[in-house]
Amino acid sequence: MKIEDIVNLTNGVLQNEPIIKAIEGVSTFPSKIDQGDLFISSNQEEIEKAIANGAYAILYDDTSVNISDSEVAWIKVESIYEAAFRIIRYVILNREVTFRYLNSHEMSYLKMITTQKSNITLLSNEWQKAFEQIVNANGRIYVGSNLEMMKTIKPDMKVLSKEVDGYMIGGTLFKSTFKVEKFIYQEKEFIPFHFDTLARVVAFCQEQELPYSIDRLKYTKHFTPIFINSDLSKTQPKNSDQVIIFVDNLEDIVEAREYIKHNGQWIKSIILTPPNTKIKEVYDNPYWFKNDQEAIEILKTTHFNYAFVYTLDKSILANIKKEYSLFDL
Repeated sequence: MKIEDIVNLTNGVLQNEPIIKAIEGVSTFPSKIDQGDLFISSNQEEIEKAIANGAYAILYDDTSVNISDSEVAWIKVESIYEAAFRIIRYVILNREVTFRYLNSHEMSYLKMITTQKSNITLLSNEWQKAFEQIVNANGRIYVGSNLEMMKTIKPDMKVLSKEVDGYMIGGTLFKSTFKVEKFIYQEKEFIPFHFDTLARVVAFCQEQELPYSIDRLKYTKHFTPIFINSDLSKTQPKNSDQVIIFVDNLEDIVEAREYIKHNGQWIKSIILTPPNTKIKEVYDNPYWFKNDQEAIEILKTTHFNYAFVYTLDKSILANIKKEYSLFDL
């Protein structure tokens, strides 16, 4: 691509009169720059590395950047982010490609059930990495969970909406039996109120001819139940009447509590959150913790059947087990 075309495409201003008239490729990482490439960055150290690797042009937006090599084309833009996505839109203009925004739950299930990842590109939430995935590859289907970034690529970005024919049959909060089209899946490690999400993902796989297997379903990082015994050590579900559920989003807590309200009225559930966390539609006060130790203490001293723990992960159970071992000594 000619330097003057890059300037026009990015609404940039050429800061010098370089010998260079065209570039061969483009990257946002200096380590990936080859002879003749355009480098996008406002980091002076990275710029110098890119030039050393053979960059013919630099696209930047910081006025403090030092023009250190007059033979290289220096293009000043208002925003390297906006300029980079102008380049993306230009690159994909004549490609047969599909872009879809998936929320974090949809993305988790897509990763889980697809059996051939080579058919689809899962875009990073970091724009520099996403830029490389799109511009320097030849993918057919791109999906991402960064809504702002996806809309920057395509302002009319489509979301998943179509669902396959199916319905829930029965189960518990942690084991579900359901039907998808002609098949019944029994007692899967699957949260019942996630069914609509799964149905959208399956429909997307079918629409894009992506091989998938619902048999691969298991708990996601968004909602991970750990069955415990009386000393809070991990155990088998059949030996447990207490469950610690590690949740990374408040919506699932609300949905789960609503499910319990209608399907398990005998269950005593509690919520543990960092201080001042606001949870809509939950009227009992959550237990606040400032650190792992406070969360552990609450779990050890409070009666519950289900404990929803927000923002922490299951690694705290190792600390609980260690404390009990020391006490026993």
